[in-house]
Amino acid sequence: MTVLHMLKPRAGLRVLITGGASGIGLVIARAFVEVGARVHVCDASQKAIDALMKAEESTEINRITATLADVADQDAVARVFADVQTELGGLDVLVNNAGIAGPTGGIDELDVREWESTINVNLNAQFYFARRAVPLLREAKDGGTIIALSSVAGRLGYAFRTPYAATKWAIVGLTKSLAIELGPSNIRVNTIQPGIVKGPRIERVIAARAKQMNVSYEEMEKEYLAKISLRRMTAPEEVAATALFLCSPAGSGISGQAISVCGNVEVL
Repeated sequence: MTVLHMLKPRAGLRVLITGGASGIGLVIARAFVEVGARVHVCDASQKAIDALMKAEESTEINRITATLADVADQDAVARVFADVQTELGGLDVLVNNAGIAGPTGGIDELDVREWESTINVNLNAQFYFARRAVPLLREAKDGGTIIALSSVAGRLGYAFRTPYAATKWAIVGLTKSLAIELGPSNIRVNTIQPGIVKGPRIERVIAARAKQMNVSYEEMEKEYLAKISLRRMTAPEEVAATALFLCSPAGSGISGQAISVCGNVEVL
């Protein structure tokens, strides 16, 4: 196999992506389909799933299938895996992507329920999906892969976003621990740490932070970009390309790593 061929994942990979009907998750899903994978997504938004299904109507092969599910609900997670068995007949790759931004505010101002919700969606759900995926990944023909989506907030302190940052640091610890635990079963586990990714989600985050700091959106956006060495946001396609690389033969020796795709965010 040439080096060039090593850069492409094998066709026919069976992939489950949480939070995959919109945003970064959907970009990752479509990237896998583009290289010949069979993809199932779950998402908490019926509206997002309906929009995805409508877009998929014109697709003749390798359609993305979907399950409506709250990833923090263990019964819903069980339904997702029942659908995975029906649609894919097994699993080669789990992309634990689902997450929420959580509240913005000082630690003494945070609502306990918002803290708990952030922990449940961003961290507990990763455990719920991994524990059900591992038995399937052990049966994967060429070994299984888990890709967790963390954040640069999982390597830097993030004032006023403590619930979010706490979960993203925890995901790195979970990743490194699972890589050691699952390596003998030929399952690789890595995490991608996106930075400031273009799209509606970061726009909402910047708007919330601007309100909290009592400045304009434009001022806050400029402040965010000034903290990135490349002085630009990351495209979601760059995150998706990293996920594909980690599932390719070229990435077969990579496990237990937290890979930042962020233009080098220096500080948050």
